[in-house]
Amino acid sequence: MKHRTVAELMTPNAVGIRRETTFKEIARLLREFDITAVPVVDEAGRPVGVVSEADLLHRLGSGTGATTAAALMTSPAITAEPGWSAVRAAGAMRKHGVKRLPVIDADGRLIGILSRSDLLQTFLRRDHAIQEEILEDVVTQTLGIRPSALTVDVTEGVVTLSGAVGRRGLGPVLVRLCRSVEGVVDVIDRLVHEHESEGDAHDDRPGDRRP
Repeated sequence: MKHRTVAELMTPNAVGIRRETTFKEIARLLREFDITAVPVVDEAGRPVGVVSEADLLHRLGSGTGATTAAALMTSPAITAEPGWSAVRAAGAMRKHGVKRLPVIDADGRLIGILSRSDLLQTFLRRDHAIQEEILEDVVTQTLGIRPSALTVDVTEGVVTLSGAVGRRGLGPVLVRLCRSVEGVVDVIDRLVHEHESEGDAHDDRPGDRRP
């Protein structure tokens, strides 16, 4: 299964500012580039923080004397790497409570920025493409299930699985793998198990259970 990486989703050549950039300059940049936040970088181009619209509004509302990026920014900067998956990046945003991630290269220098709206692109994938990947990559290649044994319906990113699978433990694995497919919003499990594993069947025989 191929998933797009941060490098494919991010906005490259992100605007960066220095610690000494003033309040008015930051506000002007946000408006000029139609962005809601901007990374603050050091002399080597490495992100040290982020200044957002919320940071500017907080300064106005609090009446503090913060007038430069150094005083306004949220620090340290929570960053992402270009090879990360969209899932990993979304997890980092959720964990740290941020809406965007500066993306850095191997030397820690700013090369782009990833926003929540960039991540939402993964859910714009067509239903037919999702269905094909599940049937070919997940069902056939990964799990070795006959495609004819299952019905995979995809509507607006919601996958409905129905049909018969073999061992009892195979159903949850199939559902989990389907959830990891890019563009899947949810998975509805209507699977039927053809038979239990030999161990389960043995446990259910009368007289086999020991006190």
